[in-house]
Amino acid sequence: MMSVGKLRWKMLALMLAGTILIYVERNVLGALAPFFKKDLGFTTETYSYVVASFQIVYSFAQPAAGFLTDLIGPRIGYAVAALVWGLAAALHAFSSGWVSMASFRALLGLSEAVAIPTGTKVSTVWFPARERSIATGWFNSGSSIGAAITPPLVIAVALNYGWRPAFFIAGVLGVVMGGVWYWLYRDPQNHPGLSESERKYIEDGQTPVAAKPNVLAVVSQPKFLGIIIARFLTEPAWQSFQYFIPLYMVGVRGMDIKQFAFFGWLTFAGSDLGCLVGGYLAPFLQGRFKLHIVNARLAVITIGACCMIGPALISFAVDPITAILCFALGGFAHQMLSSMMYALMGDVFAKPDIATATGIAGMFGYIGGALFTLLVGALADTIGYNPLFALLLLFDLVAAATLWAFIGVRKGAAAAPA
Repeated sequence: MMSVGKLRWKMLALMLAGTILIYVERNVLGALAPFFKKDLGFTTETYSYVVASFQIVYSFAQPAAGFLTDLIGPRIGYAVAALVWGLAAALHAFSSGWVSMASFRALLGLSEAVAIPTGTKVSTVWFPARERSIATGWFNSGSSIGAAITPPLVIAVALNYGWRPAFFIAGVLGVVMGGVWYWLYRDPQNHPGLSESERKYIEDGQTPVAAKPNVLAVVSQPKFLGIIIARFLTEPAWQSFQYFIPLYMVGVRGMDIKQFAFFGWLTFAGSDLGCLVGGYLAPFLQGRFKLHIVNARLAVITIGACCMIGPALISFAVDPITAILCFALGGFAHQMLSSMMYALMGDVFAKPDIATATGIAGMFGYIGGALFTLLVGALADTIGYNPLFALLLLFDLVAAATLWAFIGVRKGAAAAPA
């Protein structure tokens, strides 16, 4: 492993840094949500409109973002998107109510739609199939790392300087990221620092890349139906953790904002662990039990779905810290299965179609997330959060069963290599 070079890991580290920053910018809103109720007069329902404005625009922008990433490549697309999302994040500082904030949130969703398709593309083109789940787990861990570091950092800024500077600082970092990405990133075929031995190692087991992405080839696959159903059902969990845990812990569990800043990161530390455990568990199961790599990934997804029992039992938590730990188990569960679903894209689709397929699947995921967000906004103040969190377990179990039905490799069958 050492003899073939480490450049692919440096490209992954760059992708990880970008993902961390993206999720810092997304989670500033959730961390500061209690401030908006006081300063801007938000209700839970109007707050859900702000959150959903990002989710809806993000969902419908993902197919186009994925297609463009496949067409023009990650270097230019991601750099331009970072400049725009940095501007959008900074504009949140000028919000005067939920309508203006929802507008800025929509612009953020439009520009950040490139994130996951690019990450999936980079992990596929820079890594051989046997390392793909590990690479995907690491890049996807950026979402958890970003979410984990946001509450203490952002709340500290807000308590000392107000909530508006927190958005502005995040925006400046996004603009800087755009420049750094364009400066450092190249695809393997264009990177002058890639050794011949590492190039051969990366290409081992991969099929040649076609010239252009093929949308029809993506949507016509029956397996794709299983993926979009699973994304639709599993995304509500992550959206709930990002945007409603602060309101729940402060408004329902009685934490003050400083306490939440101190303990809130635990949920996303669990998420980060789920990314990494899932990434390494899939190849372990493949080798230990002689599973097809697709079935090994599906086994990890199933384990993750079962671990969503944490949020489902939140009503039995006797104190706020126990409630946070229930969410941490849920975060672990979601990111374990989420990383494997991204890795599956490289197993099911050809390399030139990876970002396109991820973008379209992501659209359905965020539609599911947006609908659930609006449901929480409409019902949380009447029936409470607990039964809504319990639904997340049911959603994940159905998603895992769906993936086995549509994508699981039967004995004697073979999945098309990516």
